[in-house]
Amino acid sequence: MKAMIIKEFRQLRRDRRTLAMMIVMPVILLVILGYAASFDVSRIPTVLAGPSARQVAALRRPPFEVVGTVPAAQAQSQLRDGHAAVAIVTGGARPVVLIDGSQLFTARAAEQALATMPARLSVRVLYNPELKTSDIMIPGIAGVILVFIGTVITSLGVVRERQSGTLEQLAVMPLRPRDVFLGKITPYFAVAAVDLAVVLAVGVAVFGVPFRGSPAVFALGALLFVFVTLGIGVLISSVSQNQGQAIQLAIMTLLPQVLLSGLIFPLSSIVAGVRWIAYLLPLTYFNEIARGVMLRAEPLTALWQPFLYLALLGAAVMTLAMLRFRSFLAPSAAAPEPDAGPGTGPDTEPVLAGTGEPS
Repeated sequence: MKAMIIKEFRQLRRDRRTLAMMIVMPVILLVILGYAASFDVSRIPTVLAGPSARQVAALRRPPFEVVGTVPAAQAQSQLRDGHAAVAIVTGGARPVVLIDGSQLFTARAAEQALATMPARLSVRVLYNPELKTSDIMIPGIAGVILVFIGTVITSLGVVRERQSGTLEQLAVMPLRPRDVFLGKITPYFAVAAVDLAVVLAVGVAVFGVPFRGSPAVFALGALLFVFVTLGIGVLISSVSQNQGQAIQLAIMTLLPQVLLSGLIFPLSSIVAGVRWIAYLLPLTYFNEIARGVMLRAEPLTALWQPFLYLALLGAAVMTLAMLRFRSFLAPSAAAPEPDAGPGTGPDTEPVLAGTGEPS
């Protein structure tokens, strides 16, 4: 047992990547969770609609932050397009406060703040009137499933090809690297599309999640998102020597997307020193698209920013993945075998020493 323990310590010391994962990863997760794990909302973007007067002066104090003034007819569109979380419409007998229920934690914080105010207000929650958690989580969970398939499953599949030597066989076939690359990721893309359809169907039929927007806009966002995740999976496989390393790297890319994309914790509650990571994660933008289309029926013109960022991420990731994949398939010239001297050719039988007879 002592010998086995020493052997395992030596093997662990040589595997520096696993050792770093065991020591550094818990510290990174602790720091990220320490700054990100908060449901508190300290800022609620608010627009004033209609002739604002002294009757809404109390609504100008924290956590409400006035970000603009619009005509009364545009109050709901400001919430639909994600420009604000609360709209205060004046001009009637009493102010009407519209709350975007698709921003769950912000909506709950707004209701709590409004309950402490003496002014008589008429409060309406839009897009998620009952503030159901399932309406918010299921669109994001669909994105997590796409990340899992595109990142984890794809990276394991490509690494398995490398370990079995199949990629070397593909290198000598009359196929262009682009054809091999697309051929490898197409099945995973098809599986991701089927899983996405199943998850959405179950969410709508079983949990009653609404789908108010355009299926075409949602499909376009999912298409861009899947391409990004597939590219990340190929990149992970390109730097992994075995499936164990691929799983480790895939988890390192999966966990930040779950924790920092706004799926669990609101982005506004994450400190700025960590929040910038969220804007480098594709799941952040897919969450915006999925919730915007399904809950608020946002058009493509209102979602141009997350679509643009997903397209830029996809172009960068796919370019790097293609370059790395081409390097695997680059034909290498076979080195000539060294001349080992007479009597050692393939047709020569070994001779027993001192006898001159074949062995």
